[in-house]
Amino acid sequence: MAAGLTRKNITETVERHRAYFATDVTRTHAWRRQQLDALERLLVERSADIVEALRADLHKHPTESELTEIGFVLAELRLARRKLRRWMRGSRVPVPLALAPARARTVPQPLGSVLIVGPWNYPVQLLLAPLVGALAAGNTVVVKPGELAPVTSELIGRLIPEYLDEQAVAVVEGGAEVSGWLLDQPWDHIFYTGGSRVGKIVAEKAARHLTPVTLELGGKSPVFVDGTGNLKAVARRIAWAKFMNAGQTCVAPDYVLVTPDAQERLQTELIVAVRELYGEDPEQSADYGRLVSTDHYLRLTSMLRLGTVVSGGRKEVGSRYLEPTILTDVLPTSSVMTEEIFGPVLPIVSVADAAAAIAFINERDKPLALYVMSARRSVRREFLERTSSGALAFNVGAAHLSVPGLPFGGVGASGMGAYHGKRTFDVFSHQRAVLSKPLAPDTLRLVYPPYTPRKSRFVTSLLRRLS
Repeated sequence: MAAGLTRKNITETVERHRAYFATDVTRTHAWRRQQLDALERLLVERSADIVEALRADLHKHPTESELTEIGFVLAELRLARRKLRRWMRGSRVPVPLALAPARARTVPQPLGSVLIVGPWNYPVQLLLAPLVGALAAGNTVVVKPGELAPVTSELIGRLIPEYLDEQAVAVVEGGAEVSGWLLDQPWDHIFYTGGSRVGKIVAEKAARHLTPVTLELGGKSPVFVDGTGNLKAVARRIAWAKFMNAGQTCVAPDYVLVTPDAQERLQTELIVAVRELYGEDPEQSADYGRLVSTDHYLRLTSMLRLGTVVSGGRKEVGSRYLEPTILTDVLPTSSVMTEEIFGPVLPIVSVADAAAAIAFINERDKPLALYVMSARRSVRREFLERTSSGALAFNVGAAHLSVPGLPFGGVGASGMGAYHGKRTFDVFSHQRAVLSKPLAPDTLRLVYPPYTPRKSRFVTSLLRRLS
């Protein structure tokens, strides 16, 4: 749905989805399973087309696309399909003795018609992984791909109607105006991945309809390095997490805080690590990506003036190429340290010790991810107890996304709500409370009025024993 799209078209789509949801077709296990199977076929049968689209939009290597986009969604999908019956059953809940005999449980129910707005940096993973949960939970869904990845957006717009139930799943393409029309609709849930500026708009528009939202935002994810442990491995892990997808990853290390005794060694090892990953000239590497747009390129290259370039810095506007770049001598108040970088520029800031790093981090918005590279257990414990972030990873960067049992989401300015694994199913479900108590014996007579002295003594005694 793209050419000639109007606000009326979107309203009609939402109304059709609501009518279809009312038929109860999407509530059945069979329908949910069929949609998950169909989505798997889409990803497997059209993987070559998806890889080609990602190459066109972001210059992603096929292996990176398989690993971080297609394979990621397949893993989420296969887990959901394997656990679907169990997730749909809900769970038993203990009943207080005062209510016995009785049974209590939670029963997950689909929310209804939901909207998923995806970004451009991982235009397959971050759109279709939430879709897995929305379908598994039995909802009708409108997905809005990121318009800055136009080839991938157009491909998704063609493939989803071919494979999924068109009465329940629709793709809406377009820019800011279309997003505005979508957000004006009365959804049962909105799932948005992107920047905090638009995230605020999403939250404001959702509030008009009291629509619950999941906001997967970003921010500045710091790395602390104290020089303990294998610094070569530390540098390789930072470089891999930072420069994957040309730094256009929401959980990429945004800046490094390093103790003075380790700074020079770390800088040297980072330069070596970049060379190991992408060769002497990353521009010639098939493994290194490109920036998504000229505007993004101009914003990032302007940051190179805000510090001393110790490695990288070469650029080419026509192909939107920016070499993996390491900056030092940056001011904490400059834009490279106050705005999310979201590109292949890595500032390094010297801090006295772990306590100073914690203070530096806590003075700023809570990050989506925080990475601590230290062999000292006491240092790791300090960061665990004294900082707040969406995720905390020790001695590795970005890898926590690949653990289905870990929630992925932010806190404070980095987002609200979390998903992955069963949590994605839960995001798009209402946990309905169900209590069942037989009519005989009617034990509630003990608490019905009138409240005689004997009843009052009994109730007081019972409550005290249960407390």
